[in-house]
Amino acid sequence: MEYEHIVHPFGPLFDKKSRVLVLGSLPSVKSREQQFFYGHPHNRYWPVLAAVFQEPVPKTIEEKKELALKHHVAMWDTIYSCDIRGSSDSSIKNVVPTDLRKILEESEISHVICNGKTSGNYYHRYQEKQIGIPAIVLPSTSPANAAWNLERLIGEWKVLKELLSERV
Repeated sequence: MEYEHIVHPFGPLFDKKSRVLVLGSLPSVKSREQQFFYGHPHNRYWPVLAAVFQEPVPKTIEEKKELALKHHVAMWDTIYSCDIRGSSDSSIKNVVPTDLRKILEESEISHVICNGKTSGNYYHRYQEKQIGIPAIVLPSTSPANAAWNLERLIGEWKVLKELLSERV
């Protein structure tokens, strides 16, 4: 498979009440096609988020946006552009990181969660010093992370709800 230069095809999801920023690395091929986060049908992000907040699993993009924003969760990615083969994080090169300042300036973000080690590595390398918020790196919800079943992921991701229950 050939390398393709990808520029992030859609913007972040957040509003002024967002308090936790969840960062992926870069949208998968399926997410790029859908123009929204975690679009691969086997990615467990939406079932995990729904379970953490005891809500029905959203089906449409509009329902997904509503679920995240209702619970003050912002979403974006650590990589703005790069060269990549398909959806393979291990093939990423020539990274340009996203600029997270707009989200931070226009919301109440106090915590950052990275969805997987790749996101965590790029956040630590490019954004953490500038932002000043250490990231919590959680196991990836990607179907490529087969070592983690849905139940284990939900157990780890419950920290998201705990962070949101803290007083600002």
